[in-house]
Amino acid sequence: MTTISLCMIVKNEEDVLKRCLDSVKEAADEIIIVDTGSTDATKEIAREYTDKVYDFTWINDFSAARNYAFSKAEMDYQMWLDADDVLPERSLREIIALKETLNPAVDIVAMKYVTHADAQGNPIHVSTRERLIKRANNSQWMDPVHECIPLIGNVLYTEIEIHHKKMKAPDNPNRNMDIYAAREAAGQEFSPRQMYYYARELKDHGQWAKATQYFEMFLDTGNGWFEDNIATCHALSICYNQLGETEKALPILIKSFNYDAPRAEICSEIGYFYKHKRAFKTALKWFRFAASMDKPDTAGFILWDYYGYIPNIEACVCACELGDFAAAHAYNEKAAEYKPDSGAVAHNRVYLRDVMK
Repeated sequence: MTTISLCMIVKNEEDVLKRCLDSVKEAADEIIIVDTGSTDATKEIAREYTDKVYDFTWINDFSAARNYAFSKAEMDYQMWLDADDVLPERSLREIIALKETLNPAVDIVAMKYVTHADAQGNPIHVSTRERLIKRANNSQWMDPVHECIPLIGNVLYTEIEIHHKKMKAPDNPNRNMDIYAAREAAGQEFSPRQMYYYARELKDHGQWAKATQYFEMFLDTGNGWFEDNIATCHALSICYNQLGETEKALPILIKSFNYDAPRAEICSEIGYFYKHKRAFKTALKWFRFAASMDKPDTAGFILWDYYGYIPNIEACVCACELGDFAAAHAYNEKAAEYKPDSGAVAHNRVYLRDVMK
């Protein structure tokens, strides 16, 4: 049977660490906790589950900390989790079953990472991450922020889900930005991947102009992963709109079609472009096109709400503007199939009921 070393890096996680470890402990043959400077009860909680609790001086490098944790592992595969991650019961059972059947030739087992969910627990933002890594390969984490081990070699892709469930805001919401900014100030050269993730951080912090600069630099390298290229086109359209450079939004969205088949979030954004121009007939066509798409089979980020819910809600709005209330009702009810408890769906039902009397 395959054995697993759970390797975690933590700091001030007393609110969530027990929840995480309780959810995964049955699947782990060894638990390794590396603390990067906790001042709360994190280490005391960790010692309730393992005697392998280590200190690591924080050097503004997540990969360095994870590689240290991995260096302490002794089992067949290394598994990582963040302290605010949770294994649903089903996922726990799936991992336990996988240990009985896993081919030792597998280098990496990839699992789904549900990083955002709505109030009802439905996934909103899902990616595919390396989750079990064969220890004998001595794989190393790369990048100081948004660290990863590339999905190369013999990769087993699974539908096993890990859920990321934050309970509080981070102690330092600028932590990632500060790490990138310090490296930028020191004149360190960024890889294309680091450009991309720095741009995302800048965008999330509302630094639209600088985010645009780094997204454009990333695309100009021509060396980005195609999924990151598509996501960059989507992000750039938002940045351009925020900067009032709306004429740039449509060309960058269309550019995304160079990298792979159209994605629902891209087509929806094109729909918004025409909707804002009050070209509702054209906007409706793009929203309907987006609504017809299946989720892509990809290891990249999937924005689930664009695959069904968002484009149908927006199609409802466009149909209302065009005076086709019967079609608007149909689109709204289609959106309800994805989110029955949606406030927007409920609002539209009341409006349509009144105008269709």
